[in-house]
Amino acid sequence: MSFGQNVAATKIELFKYKKSTQIAAMVQQILDDKRKVLLKNIEEMIQEASKARGGIWDPLQDIYKSVNEAYLALGTNTVDSVAESTPPVMEVELHVRRVVDVKIPALTVTEKDTKSMPYGFADTNSSIDRASKQIKELMPKICKAAEYENSIFSLAKALEKTQKLLNALENVIIPQYKENIRFILSTLEEREREEFAKLKKVKEKMESGK
Repeated sequence: MSFGQNVAATKIELFKYKKSTQIAAMVQQILDDKRKVLLKNIEEMIQEASKARGGIWDPLQDIYKSVNEAYLALGTNTVDSVAESTPPVMEVELHVRRVVDVKIPALTVTEKDTKSMPYGFADTNSSIDRASKQIKELMPKICKAAEYENSIFSLAKALEKTQKLLNALENVIIPQYKENIRFILSTLEEREREEFAKLKKVKEKMESGK
C-alpha cells in the first residue's frame, strides 16, 4: 500500500488496514525491544572500552620511551634493521559474534614463541629488549580496546537504523493506517445512513400509495 493515494472505502480495505496496523504494532514492539538491548550493550561496552583504554596509555608511554632510547643509543638504521628482520611472534585471530543480529568482532592474541627473543643481542641493547617485552604484554590489551571500539561503532549504526524504523512506524506508518481506518469507517457509516434514508423514503412512498 502506498500512502498519499486515494483510499478505497470498502470493508475489504478496512480489514486490510486493521490487519496492517496490528502487524505494524508487533514490529514496533520487536524494534523497541531490539533498541533497548542495543542500548544496554552499548552502555556496557563503553564502560569496558574506558577501562581498556585506561590500561594502555601508561604502558604505551613506557614503550615509546624505550624505543626512543634505542634510537638514541643505536641509531635509526640499526633499530629499523632489527624491526625489519624480526619475524612476527604475535598472531591476532578474528572471530565474529552476534549481539541481537549485529556482527561484532572478537580478537584473540597468541604468541608463536615465548622462549626466546626473535633477534640477536650483538647489535642491540636492553632498550630494544625491554620494548619488545612491553609490546608483547600490551598487545592483547590494545586489541581488546580496539575490539570494544569497533563493537560500539557497529552497535551504534544498528541502533541508528533501528531508531529510524521506529520513528517511521510511530510517526508515519501507524498514524497513516489509523487515519485510513477512520476515513473508511466514516465513509461506510455515511453510506449506511444514506441507504437507511433511501429505504425510509421508499417505505413511506409504499405506505402512502396504499
